[in-house]
Amino acid sequence: MRPGEGLDALMLPRSIAIIGASQEATKIGGRPVDLLRRHGYAGRIYPVNPKAATVQGLKAYASVAEVPEAPDLAIIAVDAERAGEAVEQCAARGVRSVVVFSSGFAELGEQGRAMQDRLRLAARNNGMRLLGPNCLGAVSIAEKSIATFSIVLEQGMPTAGALGIVSQSGNLGSYTMRLASERGVGVSRFITTGNECDIDIADGIAWMARDPATKVILCCLEACRDAGRLISALEEARDAGKPVIAMKIGTSAAGQAAAASHTGAMAGSDAVFDALFARCGAVRVRSIDELIDLGHAASILLPDRLPKGPGIAILTASGGFGVLLADAAQAVGLSLPELDEETQRKILELVPFASARNPVDATAQMSSRPDLLEKIMSAVVADERADTVILPLPFSLHLPRLRSIYMDTLRNIRAQFPARSIVLCVDGPEDALTELHALGFPTIASFDGCCATVAALVRLQAVARRPQDKPAIERAQPLAADAFRHELGAKRALADAGVPVLAERLVQDVDAAARAATDIGYPVVLKIASPDLPHKTEAGGVVVGVGSEADVRRAYAQMLDRVATRAPHAAIDGVIVAPMAKGVAELILGSRVDPVFGPVVMVGLGGIFAEILQDSAVQMAPVSEAQAMAMLKSLKAFAVLDGARGRPRADLEAAARAVAALSRFAAAHADTIAEIDVNPLLLRGEGEGAVALDALLIPHGKFPAHEHH
Repeated sequence: MRPGEGLDALMLPRSIAIIGASQEATKIGGRPVDLLRRHGYAGRIYPVNPKAATVQGLKAYASVAEVPEAPDLAIIAVDAERAGEAVEQCAARGVRSVVVFSSGFAELGEQGRAMQDRLRLAARNNGMRLLGPNCLGAVSIAEKSIATFSIVLEQGMPTAGALGIVSQSGNLGSYTMRLASERGVGVSRFITTGNECDIDIADGIAWMARDPATKVILCCLEACRDAGRLISALEEARDAGKPVIAMKIGTSAAGQAAAASHTGAMAGSDAVFDALFARCGAVRVRSIDELIDLGHAASILLPDRLPKGPGIAILTASGGFGVLLADAAQAVGLSLPELDEETQRKILELVPFASARNPVDATAQMSSRPDLLEKIMSAVVADERADTVILPLPFSLHLPRLRSIYMDTLRNIRAQFPARSIVLCVDGPEDALTELHALGFPTIASFDGCCATVAALVRLQAVARRPQDKPAIERAQPLAADAFRHELGAKRALADAGVPVLAERLVQDVDAAARAATDIGYPVVLKIASPDLPHKTEAGGVVVGVGSEADVRRAYAQMLDRVATRAPHAAIDGVIVAPMAKGVAELILGSRVDPVFGPVVMVGLGGIFAEILQDSAVQMAPVSEAQAMAMLKSLKAFAVLDGARGRPRADLEAAARAVAALSRFAAAHADTIAEIDVNPLLLRGEGEGAVALDALLIPHGKFPAHEHH
């Protein structure tokens, strides 16, 4: 079923039955009845309780079979043991959607999982959608359709607005709704998916992507059970022009534990979520505050007031505030372009002792004279060098005299510049903030929060525009028998796929080694070839810089002796003779098959840097060469590769080709190859190419004891 199908009955029901309805408004089965009546739901309400003639003043029914119509939605508020029967009765009655509050299912283990399977089958077999179990339900604010027992609605309904909230965690979702409401940010829909036995987070995102009442989707997720559905929902939201702002919590230790190589450990599931969000146009945030600040600002600035780029102008009456904001802005990657000379001239004509470059410090004169304020603000807002104007008004709106000056000015500015991106750093009286929001000004209380939000809005604008190219993948030819056996076979398989390797030879005796070395040209490297020694160095199985035939003969014999002593049981296929290669930088690259997302590709700085500095980039495979280059540019150490401080520039184009080729190979062989490790990929100078010096292919179901070196 396509994500989001069949959720109309859940979110916009014309009639609701409550199974396990209670007389007591504080009980889980009593709360929905009380909230629906108290907040004025206009549809029909059917309490189901075999022991009562009426519930909270409404006629009650002994079972869902006796309800006069098949309700669009049934809320199931009975304990887990009775929930299966209740869901089956709803399915038999033709109910179109159910919400199961009850807990005690798959979250408790095997027995609970079997009970949960019963719920899923009853829903699936009858085309009925099921939310939960173990969830806080769903709410449509404007329609007063309430299928939750959350205490958040006890004090009142949130303001109706444009933010949709979809969360796997009930409490996290309802806390987000409560905070949004407290900040004067209107909410359209609220869905919490709990155990996701049928409706999942992708359903919620996709339905909101089609929902006219929702402009921005806030998403709280802990895990993804089906990557394909999540990708399709995120892409649908992006294509509908509805930003998804995602807070992903909990980084997967399970995915990390299964990793057999450097690559595997570094391409952990959390990094893949970052890649997935970036590819699908979602923006990730790290806290509920960021989630709400960004959701609020996006809902106000969409569709045509999002910042076009990272340049900001700061206009303040206090030099100190200007510097604080400038520091906060630069910390999140925003820039402060110097304003146009004409703009600076206008400001200095109005206030000769102002600082006019950016931040603009118009001094206290700015707020003491309303005529000056509007002229200065007009000059700054009119200057196209800045993409967004940030205005800090710390206490101003709490003082009646200043409030009226600022509110009048901001009304006039909005009339003059209807499409400009202007963000106010202010915490003010609620009614003032409500009016500012209606005028199209987002308000954020803290300086850091304000700058972080503008930086995220810039990312939103960028992902909304980004075209996605997906390389086609051909069916893989079976790999040669030695591909998993040792590095030479692994490199041959990669070379066929377009990852460049050195001309190397596998030899079985010392005379052949000497001949191979002479053909290749000194100096050479000798390496043991063994399916049992992925860690060749530890077994003494590598000798570098061998400079003559005599040295080859001596090094060959000594290496075989060392390996026989340290690893007496290892099968030896022979010795690899390879040229000594020089380059300007080393990368580590590789892939792993993530249990949820499938094949992912990773690139990082080689040697110790990758692990110690945690400097790597991850993407879902396959990637194009352009995407591979973007991965390289995202590395913290990119400047090192790009010729910083007089270093030679590495052949980045060759590196990007190798990453793209490896990603296609990984995607084509995802059924047989669990992990690929290329360490290092040696980069030569610009235009001179790149070459894989060592490689390991790990088949599914075979994990070495620790990482490959």
